[in-house]
Formats: sequence, structure tokens, C-alpha cells
Amino acid sequence: MADYVLLFSGGRMPESEEEQATVMKAWMTWFEGLGSAIKDQGNPFTPAAKSVASDGTVSDGPVGSMASGYSIITADSLDAAAEMAKGCPVLQGGARISVFETFPVM
Repeated sequence: MADYVLLFSGGRMPESEEEQATVMKAWMTWFEGLGSAIKDQGNPFTPAAKSVASDGTVSDGPVGSMASGYSIITADSLDAAAEMAKGCPVLQGGARISVFETFPVM
């Protein structure tokens, strides 16, 4: 078993209170379905971002494309984590998900 970061990019936020409630219900259903595989439900990101270069230079904006949020799950493999990500409600809003395996360094 390993941990995987699901990095969300793009998508849109729900606009009406009704749509917000529907989306939150979908998230809760997805989290419940993942059970103990959900390590960190994560959070959405604001559009505010800075990037820091190796020389210490700070610039406005992200490195690469803007990320919109994250979750962390535990799975048996990268393929299994990607399968789990297919059910993520962020996809309903037009976002994409990059799945990254993490590893402990200590």
C-alpha cells in the first residue's frame, strides 16, 4: 500500500446554493465509498499562487498549470489509485486529475 496525491486542475465551482449542496453530497458519497482509503480529504485552492525558483526568485502564478485542489488516498498501486480517482466529483465540474505516488523519506 502506498499514498497517492490526487491533484485537481481546472473545473468550476458550483454557483447556486442548490448546486453547492448537490456537489457536497457527491463528495461525501465518494469519501464514504473510499472508506479507509481516504487519508486526507484535501481542500480546494484559491487562484492565488506564487512560484519560487531554485535561486530564490519569487514570481506570481504557479509553476505549470494552475491546480485547483487535492485529496490524498491510499491504494495498492498507481493503477488502483487512478481507478479510485475516476469516481471523484471534481470531474463533474470539468476538472482533470493527476495521480502521484508518494513515498516516505523518514
